[in-house]
Amino acid sequence: MNFFGLVHRWIERDPLRYQQLLGNIISARIGMTLERYLTLSIQVSLLSGVGFAIFGWWMAGILFSSSYTQGYTGIYNILQVPFPSIQPSPGMLLWWQIAGALFAFLLGFFFVYYIALKYPGMQKSSRATKINLTIHNAVAYMYAMRKGGAELMVIFRSLSESASIYGEVAMEFRQVVRDADFFGYDVISALRHLMETTPSEKMKQFLEDMISVIESGGDLASFLSNRVRLFQEEARFEQKQFLNFLSLVAESYVTLFVAGPLFLIIIMVVMGLVGGLAALQMTMVVYMLLPIGSTIFIVLIDIISIKSEIVQRYTFVKWLHEYSDVRVFKKTGEEIFFAKLVRYDQLRNVRNFLRHPLQFFTRHYNATLLITVPIAVAYIAAVLVITPHYTNVETYIDVIDDHLIIILLIVLVPYSVFYELWRRNIQGMESLIPEFLERMAGINQVGLTIAQAISIMVNTNLGLLSYEIRRIKRDIDWGATFSDALLRFEDRVRTPLIARTVVLITKASRMSGSIGDVLAIAASDAKMTDTLKRERLSDMFIYTAIIYLAFIVFLFVVGVISSQFIPVLGTINTSGVPTGTGLSGITPIGLQSIKRLMYHAVLVQALFSGLIAGQMGEGSLKSGLKHSCIMLIITLLVFNYII
Repeated sequence: MNFFGLVHRWIERDPLRYQQLLGNIISARIGMTLERYLTLSIQVSLLSGVGFAIFGWWMAGILFSSSYTQGYTGIYNILQVPFPSIQPSPGMLLWWQIAGALFAFLLGFFFVYYIALKYPGMQKSSRATKINLTIHNAVAYMYAMRKGGAELMVIFRSLSESASIYGEVAMEFRQVVRDADFFGYDVISALRHLMETTPSEKMKQFLEDMISVIESGGDLASFLSNRVRLFQEEARFEQKQFLNFLSLVAESYVTLFVAGPLFLIIIMVVMGLVGGLAALQMTMVVYMLLPIGSTIFIVLIDIISIKSEIVQRYTFVKWLHEYSDVRVFKKTGEEIFFAKLVRYDQLRNVRNFLRHPLQFFTRHYNATLLITVPIAVAYIAAVLVITPHYTNVETYIDVIDDHLIIILLIVLVPYSVFYELWRRNIQGMESLIPEFLERMAGINQVGLTIAQAISIMVNTNLGLLSYEIRRIKRDIDWGATFSDALLRFEDRVRTPLIARTVVLITKASRMSGSIGDVLAIAASDAKMTDTLKRERLSDMFIYTAIIYLAFIVFLFVVGVISSQFIPVLGTINTSGVPTGTGLSGITPIGLQSIKRLMYHAVLVQALFSGLIAGQMGEGSLKSGLKHSCIMLIITLLVFNYII
């Protein structure tokens, strides 16, 4: 019997044992059966155990080798308890390594397996938070369609197709569409099934109330309208809870991976453990503990946060064959004119780029990489050619590492600058969306159509949004429908707020010409989203400042140790120091290695602290690049011109 069959029999022996795990897998929408998930978890745990075993074998060989024990003095025994000296023979060392590998294998296997069992529950909680924070947007969309007279399944199917815009709420209603299309459920049964499996209590209560309204024949549009306003009021409280948890994550990061490594570095240096062991420990702290721990925090914040990626829209082209029997004559001789049009468009784009290069990079900040990456590659190639090949590896690394940071800054600084310019422009537009929608609603309520309202709005002053309104008006004048003009506007900007607003308005306008109430709801929804975003920025600003202060303290302490304490250690005469003590291992090369490790510790801290500050404060790693660049530049200047 194969491994999958063994897992299946194992589950059948005690099905109640994994009932909660099965519920978490379903609510998390992982898309696996219980047997498949456990099989994959065991396989990953075994591979992880093998990796841990290799590490345990290596560590046991270091800890119990005679060369290690002879050079290690241990810690001060304050209780004066006698300990036997470990001098294992080669055979005994092999047994120690086997025991270490076995212990590490078991530790790694059970740790990874435990995490695998807990992962669906964590994902379920994360989805519940995301659903609670965005359900008011989805209900506003449902209200807009219901206001236009759409049936329930049409609303659910349309919402499920907008998962890139409405996120986890749309993914939930995909289950309703699936149950109705593939399993023959009616609307009520499909909603009840979703109510049983959704991870959000708020969604569950909403579905229960909706079912009651449907079964009693109540006014579903009025119900949705009231729920939109209720959820918008509750959204602020939900975000407050989210920000409280995010603040806990921020404080944990500062404590564990800013103050903690600083404390370890001070202990290692002050106690005089500057031999090979101290260098090994500091190497593990700098190149393993700091990056891995910071990456774990980044992944944790990414899991619990609502992502603000670029909205993607897919266009389907259908080839019609209604007149397949009609002959088509292709006229020749006009290819040269089309080629001229293509060349004209290309020259126009180049001419616009040369006239306004900053505007181009502000709209397409990713294009900066096409210039900065080749410059960085040419720079490192020139550095490798010009730099002498020092026989001392430590000296060569000290010369090269500054250039590597400069290369990183060459790539990141332009990218972060133009990304910030783009983000500020987008935020300026998003802040004006509520006012734009409110004015549109007022114009529409007096009897004018949406297209006429756009013609009036052209003459208003809405800052950055005025240019886009003029482009919408121009598209309509050239024959595009109002919906197509709005979709082109969304394609140019591509932000979640504008995407939700455009989808809401286009769906409502296709069903009715009088959408004043829908525009008012959209304005309220956009205002709430903008308010929540501003509240997050203001609440998390203090933690961004704390990360900066913690980094400055880290830099100051490491700088003092590098400039004051280590040079003093270098002047100590170790000729009379007994062999095997901490001070006996002091060498110029060892001191140079310790100093370089502390420099690299500050660089690693600068890079990851900036990324985490941006992800917590503004919800994006890209926003953290500017913080990383600032901290890297400060570190580079301090260690090259002050220390």
